[in-house]
Amino acid sequence: MTKFICPICKEPLFGDKSLKCSNDHCFDRSKSGYINLLSGKGGNHGDPKEMVLARKSFLDKEYYRPLRDDIANTAKDITPTDATVLDCGCGECYYTQRIAELLPNAHIMGIDVSKDAVNYGCKRNKEFDLAVASVYAMPVADSSVDTAVSIFAPCATQEFIRVLKPDGHLIMVIGGENHLWSLKKAVYDTPYKNETADYTMEGFEFVGKKEVKYSIDLNSAEDIKNLFSMTPYYHKTSQSDIAKLDNLTRLTTEIEFEILIYKKVSV
Repeated sequence: MTKFICPICKEPLFGDKSLKCSNDHCFDRSKSGYINLLSGKGGNHGDPKEMVLARKSFLDKEYYRPLRDDIANTAKDITPTDATVLDCGCGECYYTQRIAELLPNAHIMGIDVSKDAVNYGCKRNKEFDLAVASVYAMPVADSSVDTAVSIFAPCATQEFIRVLKPDGHLIMVIGGENHLWSLKKAVYDTPYKNETADYTMEGFEFVGKKEVKYSIDLNSAEDIKNLFSMTPYYHKTSQSDIAKLDNLTRLTTEIEFEILIYKKVSV
């Protein structure tokens, strides 16, 4: 049973293969199990299939396993066992799956603007309640989520505030100052470090952070390029700079993340 609401009239959705609200707005499930609740019309949104597959291939090799485990343990520590957890920008549900394993009684929801990513998320776990939707217009009822998770996704502060229960938590993951420094040096003539984050967020109390720092050894050109294609730098980098990775078959690079924990401020 889904906990998503109609993106048109905001009423609850009911049904199985075909979901309807009380105003007869209808949404069909895909064969893999997700619901497309994205507002507006047009073609595919978000990351294209080739980028989704590159990210899935990289993540499935467990390079980011320490981060995944720390995120899931953080969620477990602050979330009731029978809670509703919403992954805002769930992608292929690599991180979502580990959270579900540590919170087996929770209702796990996920949204992503990429239809291809959500499709693979359904294949990872058919029990997840997944929808194609934007984090800026979440088809989720007010004050219905115990813990929201945002991993390298846009910061939709007002939507986080709206969907979280009073005293609900937000887990946000961002790159640290030295994240992928050696990879950047392989691509750019004058690489730059990531900016230091400002942890303040309107409507939230900053509870604390966990730092995840280690290094990874990449032993194939495919893994190196897949990693770079996952970064926000990829779309801003010239093809000539990206081409520097073509003949690079081994690379050791820094991994540095910050897991930020927030609590919604009750009004």
